[in-house]
Amino acid sequence: MTEDKVLEMMKELGALHHGHFQLSSGRHSDTYFQCARLLQYPELAKELGAAMGAFFKESACDLVVSPALGGILIGHEMARAMGRRFVFTERKDGVMMIRRGFAMDPGEKVIIAEDVVTRGTSLLEVVKVVEEAGGQVVGLTSIIDRTSGEVELPLPLKSLAKVKVETWEPDDCPLCREGVEVVKPGSRGN
Repeated sequence: MTEDKVLEMMKELGALHHGHFQLSSGRHSDTYFQCARLLQYPELAKELGAAMGAFFKESACDLVVSPALGGILIGHEMARAMGRRFVFTERKDGVMMIRRGFAMDPGEKVIIAEDVVTRGTSLLEVVKVVEEAGGQVVGLTSIIDRTSGEVELPLPLKSLAKVKVETWEPDDCPLCREGVEVVKPGSRGN
């Protein structure tokens, strides 16, 4: 699964959007990746999950954890490919946590899987949840890395595609200044 193939599939399946978007991080961008458009196809989701799992074939791992909502499908497929257990975190009253009876044992080695990483906000929240539960984060992965290497993460982020896309704080957004209507498509949107 090459970076070019991932990006071409995103274009073909309508997962790559251009316009004016408020990302889950709160920043604005003229480009949005809707990975759910890829993951709606089970065989493709399986292939992407296996490719992400291959990043960690030499790593000890007990559990794959993903943030809801965007990371659930890819995290599950990655765990399936690796033969590991999968749980997801979600926000309650704005705080990321493990719910629904999920738990992890102290010392479990965890890989965190996400669909798209821009500022790393959700990823870092999940790292905190895992560590507070006694788990040990041993890997970070995503389908799309749009951090441009500008986000400090506790471990390297291994992604199927790294894409440089400009983002802006709302007050500095040229699209806002032009009066272009903003769309909030992400997990914290409308």
